[in-house]
Amino acid sequence: MSDTAVAPASSDAPAGVAAVEVVNLRKEFIRKEKRRFKTAKRRRVPAIKGLSFRMERGETVAILGQNGSGKSTLVRLLSTLLLHDGGEAYVFGHDVFTEARAVRRLVNRVSVEASFFKKMSASENLGYASRFYGMTAGDTRDRIPEILERVGFPSKRRGEPMENLSRGMQQKVALARALLTSPVLLLLDEPTTGLDPRSKVEVQDFIREVRTSHDSTVLLCTHDLAEAESLAERVGILDRGELLMLEPADELKARYGAATLEEAFFAATGRSFEEERAEDEEDDDEREVFA
Repeated sequence: MSDTAVAPASSDAPAGVAAVEVVNLRKEFIRKEKRRFKTAKRRRVPAIKGLSFRMERGETVAILGQNGSGKSTLVRLLSTLLLHDGGEAYVFGHDVFTEARAVRRLVNRVSVEASFFKKMSASENLGYASRFYGMTAGDTRDRIPEILERVGFPSKRRGEPMENLSRGMQQKVALARALLTSPVLLLLDEPTTGLDPRSKVEVQDFIREVRTSHDSTVLLCTHDLAEAESLAERVGILDRGELLMLEPADELKARYGAATLEEAFFAATGRSFEEERAEDEEDDDEREVFA
């Protein structure tokens, strides 16, 4: 990392306070059922069902789940983008739902649907985001190009409007934006989706470096089992909004007598690969509910 790197935000949490603590967290969405020649019927659909877990400072936890499992909903809840329907969630002792401003200063999120000012360039978007965290133009003058380079973003395209970039290129900017502020808690929702194999490895290496050099805590939500096993101390399986278990990958495989994490995942969820693939091909409306 550069000597110009800005110190990460302080969690100001006393010793022993969990980085993340979730207690019986619940979230539901309203879904309109399609009915021919009749008024659409509304029903409440649970996306997160009584979720409870704890993460210690400096820990990396991976949450595995297929589309519709509730991974993205969990990330949005912890990053204060959604209101909950019950339960509690804390980030370094701050209540996510009553102390949202304090939580936002400690958290940064990378998601597959990251939003930007489309007419602005990658560098301009990063500069704008950094001001929210109290960083000055002098703080980021060298750091922005350094981080863009580290995530494999070509220097010749730094001044190009975001709307001209591919999804993979925008994903690199999203990750750079999160890492720029050295967050205390990094929430990663499919962070390497859309990246080529080389960039994917570079991003994973950078995540490890940020964690060790800035004492960051990382929650990684993914369906990439190899990525989860290589980056995380503990792996959780989220299935239809329920956390089935959360433990080291080796223990998870041993629990089911599985040779691979993939085998353990399917053993835990009780569904075959063919059934998982069929569920993964559900219509877009269903995915929208559980995203």
